Amino acid sequence: MRSSLNKIVFVILDGVGDKPIPQLNYTTTLESALTPNLDYFARKSSGGLVYSVGKGFAPESDVAVYSMLGYKVKEGYVGRGVIEGLGSGLDFKDGDLALRGNFSTVREDMTIVDRRVGRSLTSKEAKALSNVLNENIKLSNQGKSVVVKATIGHRCVVLFKAKDIMLSDQITNTDPAYMKVHGMGVVASSTEGLKVAKCEPLNETKEAKVSAQLVNEFTEQVFTLLDKHPVNNRRRSEGKLPGNMILLRDAGSTIPKLTPLEKYYGLKPVIIADMPVEIGIAKTLNAEVFTVGSPLDFKSKAEKTLDLIKDFGLVYTHLKGPDEPGHDGDYMAKKKVIEEIDEKFFGSLRQGLDLDEVLLVVSSDHATPCTLKAHSDDPVPFIIASEVLSRDKICRFTEKECSKGRFGVLKEGSMLLPLVKSLMK
Repeated sequence: MRSSLNKIVFVILDGVGDKPIPQLNYTTTLESALTPNLDYFARKSSGGLVYSVGKGFAPESDVAVYSMLGYKVKEGYVGRGVIEGLGSGLDFKDGDLALRGNFSTVREDMTIVDRRVGRSLTSKEAKALSNVLNENIKLSNQGKSVVVKATIGHRCVVLFKAKDIMLSDQITNTDPAYMKVHGMGVVASSTEGLKVAKCEPLNETKEAKVSAQLVNEFTEQVFTLLDKHPVNNRRRSEGKLPGNMILLRDAGSTIPKLTPLEKYYGLKPVIIADMPVEIGIAKTLNAEVFTVGSPLDFKSKAEKTLDLIKDFGLVYTHLKGPDEPGHDGDYMAKKKVIEEIDEKFFGSLRQGLDLDEVLLVVSSDHATPCTLKAHSDDPVPFIIASEVLSRDKICRFTEKECSKGRFGVLKEGSMLLPLVKSLMK
């Protein structure tokens, strides 16, 4: 009977992990949420907790997703800028320089008021702001160019090209809320009262010095071009924050060379994702990728998951919902979106997924505790649901319940899918 297990549905709930919240009687948002469908799958599961990248490491989503898919990315990572550039359709080549950007709000002295423009900047507004930058930024060397690509909301990618030199990712961030460690973004210990940082080269090479200079030239012009833009004048009149700066982080200058996902597991893979970073990850792993409805259209994503598992061996579905309210510290909104995912996504899976043939794996890429308003290094829960494998006595998909699972605490997310694959045998 075990031999019939030949497919995996892997669902990541972005940022769903949490810490106990005083206002919720010291429970987490998962523990306080009403999740009958997730709990149904939990009762058919074995499970545990997992550090998505490693203990003591509060990761950004890109390296966390790579790790949860089985890839070890702690050393020499190419940078989120490249991944988002590829995911947003930019023409990136080795020797170009790509950085992840946030439209943000700053004062004239470059003190950061809000790193994400209060999360209220629309994609249409961001596109208008990026257009004025693309038309007016003037770099001192005519052999260099820069393009700003607005993606979703306050997010963007900034791409530098040079005809006469290979640019280098060995530079620091202008976004002081993140440090750069082995090419990866790591949350800084303090994010209060920060100013836009100057980009510095991390070595003495000409390539790194030129790259840092280009980033600084770009940053110095952004405020002047955007602060009085009609979009921001209108936003101020409406009582909203202006998007008058772009904070840059996670520079990359090479295309990653990774083992394709199918070769890794022997299963034909497909990824359902909304954000450029996850779309870029799919491209680097030679996996097909689908964007289904809006980020909060959980029912359509469930229907697509059930449809795709007919033709693919591994369906990875990334649900963005819980992460943003975690960053905002809005525990009630996070609880509500968890309940919506349970009803619309897992309710549909409960009706249509055959657990005799498909293993359902549910976890998170990282914790985004409402009390921190940032990613943390806390381990996140995981369950492996099946009708034919032995079960633990887990009765809910929560941090506390999954800690009782037989697999204990996995040291890295890269251990999870190999574990799941071994159970299929």
